[in-house]
Amino acid sequence: MAKLKETIDRSARLLGIPQDYRIIIVPASDTGAVELAMWSLLGSRTVDAFVWDTFGAEWMTDSVHQLRLDTRVFRAEFGELPDLAKADPTHDIVFVWNGTTSGVCAPGGDWIADDREGLTICDATSAIFAMDLAWPKLDATAFSWQKGLGGEAAHGMLVLSPRAIGRLESYTPPWPVPKIFRVKKDGKFNAGLFEGETLNTPSMLAVEDYLDTLGWAESIGGMPALLARTNRNFAALSHWVRESGWLTFMAAEERYRSPTSVCLKITEPWFTDIAPTEQRAVVRRFADLLESEGVAFDVAGHRTAPPGLRIWCGPTVESDEIEALMPWLDWAWNETRPHASTSSP
Repeated sequence: MAKLKETIDRSARLLGIPQDYRIIIVPASDTGAVELAMWSLLGSRTVDAFVWDTFGAEWMTDSVHQLRLDTRVFRAEFGELPDLAKADPTHDIVFVWNGTTSGVCAPGGDWIADDREGLTICDATSAIFAMDLAWPKLDATAFSWQKGLGGEAAHGMLVLSPRAIGRLESYTPPWPVPKIFRVKKDGKFNAGLFEGETLNTPSMLAVEDYLDTLGWAESIGGMPALLARTNRNFAALSHWVRESGWLTFMAAEERYRSPTSVCLKITEPWFTDIAPTEQRAVVRRFADLLESEGVAFDVAGHRTAPPGLRIWCGPTVESDEIEALMPWLDWAWNETRPHASTSSP
């Protein structure tokens, strides 16, 4: 249990989480953490679900079709952001901070009221360790060890504000709560979870891997260094996108453009004129070509997103690797487009 307590404490210090917030380790990665928060906290108020990517749509589905809550849905197409000003401070709010499949992220936390009556449930898994999160605006924040620090995805973490803990202790949802979501003991939040107790048995190999990555992050300068590395990577990629001539960002506006899961759409007329199924086949050939050269892996966009590319620019990536990738992307595209062939870089 000492190792798990160390995991909690070092995560809190690195992320700058407020001292009166609490962190627990939960099963089933970020998904388990979000589901635990929704199944345990929601039901007493109307829910405002803000959706701008695939995973936000999943949480909206949970609210509307699984928990069957009174839910207002504010949904934007891929590359757009819904009207966040419509958030009602008397309602609970569910959203993703960073849309992994759309390349759209929340433009800060100013849209969330300081004096809100409801809670905010935030899926932050592809933003954590790479973006500044507005912790005072967040009541239940979920993430895994997978994205920002490149660890294993098996376990999740849930960061709870005092307001979230107050809701847990004062409210009992009307539906059955699965064992791996039961965080109350004798009507109170189980304080042992803050000290490293867990809801099921974690992999200690995964724990050691995560502690190792925390050590790396601490050794390079903590969150300021992680943010700087992400921003350098994104700047390098952005410069190339502006010069490329054959693609652009899926996120329409710079103010909500993700610096981590950068999603790109191909703009050449011959590509945009073909059917989506043909577009996906083209992107698959492009990605396979890069993989066959050992240059890049998994650069095709998410299967639920419009056909395009997705390039990770988080803090574990070196900016010179991003810069080295750019000529290869141009080469692969020239090899993939009709009636064209060039020498490899």
